[in-house]
Amino acid sequence: MVTLKINEHEIKVAEGTTILDAAKKLSINIPTLCNHQDLCVAGNCRVCVVEQKGARTLVAACAMPVAEGMEINTNSLKVRNARKHIVELLLSEHRADCTKCYKNQNCELQTLANEFSFGEHIFLDLVAGRPYEIDRSSPSFFKDDSKCIRCQRCVRTCSELQHVSAIAVANKGSHQKISSFHDRPMSHVVCTNCGQCVNRCPTGALVEKTYIDQVWDAIYDPEKHVVVQTAPAVRVALGEDLGFDPGVRVTGKMVAALRQLGFDSVLDTDFTADLTIVEEGTELLTRLKKVLVEGDQKVALPMFTSCSPGWIKFIEHKFPHMLPNLSTCKSPQQMFGALAKTFYAEKRGIDPSKVVSVSIMPCTAKKFEADRPEMRSSGYKDIDYVLTTRELAVMIKQAGINFLSLEDEKYDSIMGASTGAAVIFGATGGVMEAALRTAYEIITGRPVPFTNLDIVPVRGMEGVKEATIKIEGTKADWKFLEGAELKVAIAHGLVNANKLVKAVSTGKASYHFIEIMACPGGCLGGGGQPIPTNIEIRKKRMEAIYSEDTHMAIRKSHENPEVVAIYKEFLEEPNGHKSHKLLHTHYVKRESY
Repeated sequence: MVTLKINEHEIKVAEGTTILDAAKKLSINIPTLCNHQDLCVAGNCRVCVVEQKGARTLVAACAMPVAEGMEINTNSLKVRNARKHIVELLLSEHRADCTKCYKNQNCELQTLANEFSFGEHIFLDLVAGRPYEIDRSSPSFFKDDSKCIRCQRCVRTCSELQHVSAIAVANKGSHQKISSFHDRPMSHVVCTNCGQCVNRCPTGALVEKTYIDQVWDAIYDPEKHVVVQTAPAVRVALGEDLGFDPGVRVTGKMVAALRQLGFDSVLDTDFTADLTIVEEGTELLTRLKKVLVEGDQKVALPMFTSCSPGWIKFIEHKFPHMLPNLSTCKSPQQMFGALAKTFYAEKRGIDPSKVVSVSIMPCTAKKFEADRPEMRSSGYKDIDYVLTTRELAVMIKQAGINFLSLEDEKYDSIMGASTGAAVIFGATGGVMEAALRTAYEIITGRPVPFTNLDIVPVRGMEGVKEATIKIEGTKADWKFLEGAELKVAIAHGLVNANKLVKAVSTGKASYHFIEIMACPGGCLGGGGQPIPTNIEIRKKRMEAIYSEDTHMAIRKSHENPEVVAIYKEFLEEPNGHKSHKLLHTHYVKRESY
């Protein structure tokens, strides 16, 4: 332990603690811009400078470790003047159209400007003299260099958390910028559209591409029938932008708000999450049977789940030789879109060309996924518009809805029923747990041998998790699996995905089924979730996800009555001809640069 003083308050902290973290323990706020809890120390912005007794210059609190006997002042005249000048310098190179900016009132630079930069501006405005560009090429987000303060959070996010490095620092001095490979448009590089850079950008330099106006136009069009689906992770995060603390479940209020916004039918992505488990589970068991019984060595194992579009684009770029290992199942979002314009339209007696399918997702990569040319198996574009959790919050505010006072309402029928297994899709390990609940029961006729169906080994925030389930007491059709040990693995965050896939592709690890989610924590930490999203907030959202699962009346996907009905009335059988046409797809190799 190290003893030091901060603003005359003595404190003992562990050796290696930074001044910034030590100050937090005393509830002393030191402002930062480049620092982020999920990322390594950078010390780029210098907004966090403090005065150390005996030191010649001010030191960066985020990067300086404490030392025995250190005396720190976080609020001296020298410190306050330095912070003011640093913020002023950042503003001199920042296009300040704050009232028109999507990040208005949720911008860290704006907050600091309010706190530290007041009075006359003492530095020249350099924005007008620079040829800034706005890259609108990506279907998922905008990149606006005129609002970039070069804190490099996005660069560190892309390399440290995602192992993608789609963007990097280019040039030096006044010409420095955040650029893609050869300054190509973001739609033409290895970007996975995950949006983690958007979540960590402190300004409006990176924001999701919004489709709010197009959705409003569809709602107001009397010729259109607008169907909306909501992903499981949205219900545990939406409240953060509308007055609730992190980790509060707002499922019923969200449904009520969507009805008030004017959607013709409010349905649940969880329905097709349950459907995904039936389809994907059947595909996995079919692959196992072909390998273990028929000896077909051409069948690719392990099978990877394909629910995360960021992960799909990652493997298309980085490990294209392993594309055969991907499940052919579409994601729940895309399954829903295909069924909305076939089964749903038929049941409601609506011309499918009049159906507008909208999804509310925690993910910016879902915007890219909806635009993939493969996603038109219904004869129409499966999903017309994808809105993030943040965009839905904006629409609710635009409509003047008092979200806090709303009474809980339930989803509509026809693709609105779901189970607890579908809800946990929103957390890392959730798809795996849902799949195991169903697959084990199909094989043995009994529930998985875990207390209250909670498969604890696949839960949690570890980067890579493993589990082995021994199959005992199989049904007659599954005798070939008697005594077998089903080996599974889970990874979240693409840096962990890279480690896991490398281990599998080089033969260093062997599994039967692998779940990978592109975002830290899974969908609950998606690039479209409320900002900030850090480890504490992700944990609270995860607790809320599992709490909702526990309180659901049905907790196994194959027991969802609407899933049972859709096979009887429309799809006929899992992995059958009709379901393959509508619910399955293929993926393509992409260039590395």
